[in-house]
Formats: sequence, structure tokens, C-alpha cells
Amino acid sequence: MTDRKVLLVDGMALLFRAYYASSYSGYIKRTSAGLPTNAVHGFVKYLMDAVKRFRPTHVVCCWDMGSTTFRTEQYEAYKGNREAPPEDLIPQFDLVKEVVDSFGVPNVGLHGYEADDCIGTLAQHYADDQTHVFVLTGDHDLLQVVSERVHVVIMKKGASNYAVYDLAGLLEERGLTPRQIIELKGLTGDTSDNYPGVKGIGEKTALKLLAEYGDIDGILANLAAVSASIRGKIEASLDMLHLCRDLATIRCDVPVSCPIDSCLWAPDFHRLRAKFEELEFKGLAQQIG
Repeated sequence: MTDRKVLLVDGMALLFRAYYASSYSGYIKRTSAGLPTNAVHGFVKYLMDAVKRFRPTHVVCCWDMGSTTFRTEQYEAYKGNREAPPEDLIPQFDLVKEVVDSFGVPNVGLHGYEADDCIGTLAQHYADDQTHVFVLTGDHDLLQVVSERVHVVIMKKGASNYAVYDLAGLLEERGLTPRQIIELKGLTGDTSDNYPGVKGIGEKTALKLLAEYGDIDGILANLAAVSASIRGKIEASLDMLHLCRDLATIRCDVPVSCPIDSCLWAPDFHRLRAKFEELEFKGLAQQIG
């Protein structure tokens, strides 16, 4: 049997990227009935481009299911700095899932968890001797799920522009193992997710500490050997350090499943074209004509 290749899509990352890439000029694509569709249209183009580039045999799309998760229970301010989504994007959240369904691609999400946790769990579940997993996202947090059989594809600025990370590439570019991605965020925090890490420790210091001691436990075991200034900062933020490391950790054991047979990439082009015509995506409808 030939190797399987599963593409796990970070749905929100693609949808938000598509919204902002197409709305910065002020023009929002709409149907003649006035329904905004710019984000969905861009999402479809991103998805089709990735499928063309990576040629998966199977595709799954994972979604966040609301803003309250086990992380907001642990730390109330988690992602508390995020603005409400733009008005024109809100009706497209359900619409995009209908379109994904029209491709015959399963939509996966679980209340209380983030899409990242679903992606981490499914990636671990699918990756085996016969299966390579590619995670399509714009989110560098997901680099922690890179493994022997799991590659993370980061979408970069511009069409068809991807950075593909495997274990060697991650080590070469960032000097980090997947596990150290978590340790780094525990130390430095994450401004976009709104948790602080250790006050006064930036990326440069954190990378130096990780290069020397491997992980946070190694750093704590060798506190006597680090400078008094760094030691003081870490000791003053010990609880926050442990909490931030936990917040940064993608859970790979959440109760989601999506049997491999249910996510075979085999779109029914009649069904897809009908959906594109309904949304007045004339160019896309012609492409699959």
C-alpha cells in the first residue's frame, strides 16, 4: 500500500487570514442577497492551493468551538486581549463549515478545547509507519507537534508560500526541539495569547537558558549556577512559569476521533459546484467545471 498523507487544517487560522487578506482595501465580497463571503472564498482558495501542493490522500479540518476552554478556567486572562471578530466575519463561521462539508471533509472541534488540541490529538493518532501528517496553519504554537511523521506547514505572506517544518528543519532554524517550543513559551509568555511567562525574561535569555539546561526543570535544578539577576526573576515568578508552560502545552489526548476512512480526499465535484454557484463563486465554480 502506498503511504497515506493526511492534511490537518487549522480552520480558524485560514479563515481569519483569508478575511484580513481580502478586506484590508475596505471591499467585502458578498452574494447578491448581501451575505458576506470574502473569508470563505479566500479559505477555499487556500485549501485548494494546499491540496494541490501537498497532494494529501486524506483531509480533516479542525475548529475552535467558542472562547471558553480549560485554559480560560486555569487563567482567566488567557486570550483576554483579543478583540471581538469583525461583524462581517461572524456569519461566515457557520458558512465555512458548510463549504468544508461540501468538499466531503470532516469538521472536527470539541467544546472546552482549542483546535490546536484536536490537531495535536489527531496528528498523534494518524501518524504511523504508513501515514505522514501535514498540519496546515499560520500558528507557530503548533511547531510543538512536529515529529518523525508529523510536519507542520506554516502559511507565509503571499500566495502558495509555505514554510514546512520537520524535526531537522526546526532544529536548524530555531535551535529548538518540539518540546522546547513549549518551554520557551513558559519562560517568555505569549503576548497574542495574553499570558506573561517570567517577567523580565525575553526570548534571547530564554534560548540561552534552554541551550544550556535543556528545559525548565533543568534550569530550576541549576538555579544556583545562573546569574543572580535571572535567578531572582525566575524565583519571583515560579507559579506563573509553571502555569504558562501548562497553558502553552497542546493536549494530544483529547476525546476526539475521526476514523481515517471518513476523511478520504475524494470531493464530489457536482455537489461542490452546486455550493459554489449558490455562493456566487463563479470563478471557483468554473475551475472545477
